[in-house]
Amino acid sequence: MKAITVPEPGGPDALVLTDVDTPEPAAGEVLVRVAAAGVNRADTLQRQGHYPPPPGASDVIGLEVSGTVEALGEGVEDWAAGDEVCALLSGGGYAEYVAVPSGQLLPVPEGVTLADAAALPEVACTVWSNVFMTADIEPGEVLLVHGGSSGIGTMATQLARAYGARVAVTAGSADKLEACRELGADILVNYREEDFVERIREATDGHGADVVLDIIGAKYLGRNLEALATGGRLVIIGMQGGRAAELDIAMLMGKRAAVIGTTLRARPAAEKAAIVAAVAGHVWPLVEDGSVRPVVHSRHPLAEAAAAHREIEESGHVGKILLTVG
Repeated sequence: MKAITVPEPGGPDALVLTDVDTPEPAAGEVLVRVAAAGVNRADTLQRQGHYPPPPGASDVIGLEVSGTVEALGEGVEDWAAGDEVCALLSGGGYAEYVAVPSGQLLPVPEGVTLADAAALPEVACTVWSNVFMTADIEPGEVLLVHGGSSGIGTMATQLARAYGARVAVTAGSADKLEACRELGADILVNYREEDFVERIREATDGHGADVVLDIIGAKYLGRNLEALATGGRLVIIGMQGGRAAELDIAMLMGKRAAVIGTTLRARPAAEKAAIVAAVAGHVWPLVEDGSVRPVVHSRHPLAEAAAAHREIEESGHVGKILLTVG
C-alpha cells in the first residue's frame, strides 16, 4: 500500500510517499481502507522527530482517519466489512489502510460525508475528554479557548455552547474571530492587540473563566491563572509556548483552582475506548442534529502531505486540514 513515511526528520519535504506493507488486523482490531486522514499539529512534531509514536504504534504519521471497514481481526463482532467509520489512532493514518483497535472506531455520523468525518475523531475526543470529563464544565460557566480557530477550538466552541456554557476565544485576526463568532463564541479576543486577562475580566464582570483549554503552555501559564475564576480549572493540552514556567502557588491556592495537564495519544487502549464511547453517546447526536459540525478548511491528496503540513504550520487556517486518499 501507499503511505507517507519520514526517512529523516525535517521540514515538510521530509514527508515521502512510499510503498509499505499493508497491516494485518490483530485480535480485537479492524482494518480500515482509508478515505481521508486528519492533519494535526502533533503530526508536524512527529515529522520533526520531537513526538515519537507510543510503543507498538505505527511509525506512519496520522492520528485520525475515516474510511470503510475492510477486514476484522479475531473476536471483533461490533463491526462488519463495508461499514463506514472514522477512528482515533495512535498512528498510521497517512496511508491507504490502517489497523485500529475496534473500541476506537466510530460510525460516520448521519449528514457528514465520509471524507469530512476524518475531521472529527481527534478533536471530538480531545475536547470531550478534557472540557467535559476532566474539567466537568457546567451550563452557565465560562470556557476560555486559546486557538479558537483551530480544529480543537472550533469543536470546543460548538460543544460548549451546545451544553449551555459561555465561550471566550483567542485568535490572531479579525477573520478568525469572526469565524469563531459564527460558531458560537461571544467573547472574542485578538491576542495580537488585546490582553486576554483584562478582556475576560471585563466581559464576565470580574468573574473570570471557569475553564481554560490551553494549547500554549509555559508562555500563558501565569496569565491563564490570572484569568481563572475562583474554583476554575486550567487544562493544558499543548506546549506551543514552551514547557517550563513559574507558577504563583499562592494565587492558585487563593482561587482554589486546579492546573491539569493531559495527553490523549499515549493513553491505554481501554481509556481511549471509554472516551470514544462517551463521544458516541454525547457528541454524535449533536453532530447528527446539526448543532455541531466538522469545520474543514482544506483538503489535499495524500501525495501532497507536505503542502498540508506547510498550511497547518502557517497557522492561517480555520478548522481542520485533511488528506484525501484514493
